[in-house]
Amino acid sequence: MKKIILTGDRPTGPLHVGHYAGSLKRRVELQNSGNFDEIYIMIADAQALTDNMENPEKVRQNIIEVALDYLACGLDPKKSVLFIQSQVPQLCEMSFYYMNLVTVARLKRNPTVKTEIQMRNFEERIPVGFFTYPISQAADITAFKATTVPVGEDQAPMIEQTREIVHRFNHVYGETLVEPNILLPDNSACLRLPGTDGKAKMSKSLGNCIYLSDTEDEIKKKVMSMYTDPTHLRVEDPGHVEGNPVFTYLDAFSCDEDFEKYLPEYKNLDELKAHYTRGGLGDVKVKRFLNNVLQDVLRPIRERRIEFSKDIPSIYKMLEQGSKIAEQKAAQTLAEMKSAMKINYFEDKDLIENQAKKFSNSN
Repeated sequence: MKKIILTGDRPTGPLHVGHYAGSLKRRVELQNSGNFDEIYIMIADAQALTDNMENPEKVRQNIIEVALDYLACGLDPKKSVLFIQSQVPQLCEMSFYYMNLVTVARLKRNPTVKTEIQMRNFEERIPVGFFTYPISQAADITAFKATTVPVGEDQAPMIEQTREIVHRFNHVYGETLVEPNILLPDNSACLRLPGTDGKAKMSKSLGNCIYLSDTEDEIKKKVMSMYTDPTHLRVEDPGHVEGNPVFTYLDAFSCDEDFEKYLPEYKNLDELKAHYTRGGLGDVKVKRFLNNVLQDVLRPIRERRIEFSKDIPSIYKMLEQGSKIAEQKAAQTLAEMKSAMKINYFEDKDLIENQAKKFSNSN
């Protein structure tokens, strides 16, 4: 069996460091590992419209923002197929068939859906498309027969729902679809990077993000205003590193070489944490160090992004070509599904022949 990756992002804004730590960095590593036969990276514009239907221009404008972030981070169209979800119509048809395999009660129990509904205050005004997006996501994954889906921890319930749909389809119609496996970040700090305000999730809608495209000054301003330990009022006070976003970001991004370069009085992050915990280390010093670390990570990404932005037509052309490749793959899977479901009427020569004999005999 081929080893295939499918993953992607909703184009509701430029991508942030949470995306980078949680998935993007790993995607590039996997792409360059040579361990996978096919890699599909999707800009999920159709999914973004499930809660932005009245603002399609927002989604339209952010297609290019996400594509620029992809390329700047190192995703290579020669190694990965970058495509736009809405340009692969087979995904909608597959979603329609999967809807018959999932109950409303099961969708309501999906933790990710419940959280997103609460965050958007939908209550009983939930768009059907948004409510059923775990089914749409299952179509995205299975259309490309993905064996591996590298995502953040918050997407684990979605992958589990996909596996249930695959199991149900194969049970009813015969072995056709491939069950995917989730691939989480190997650094636990990257599983879910908090927002700069201390909220559990970094979110564009909450305005608590550091974007990959942010300028040096914007990054510094956001880092220096980050939420820390509210009990750490004076430098001499003992501080808490657990639940402190500054240290969570350092867990995700810093390495021993950063200390040698910017904070040589400490050998590593463990020593910095120990000092902060016992007291005598101010938040400003720690934030300055984090700013240096993030600037080093994001500077080359930002510079590559600027270079790619100088030829926007070529990026649209790349996305068009990728979408055509993705459509061909999805069409092949859909044809196999329809054959298994016995709804490939015009391709089933035995059906046509047997029906002809049946009515010939009855006459």
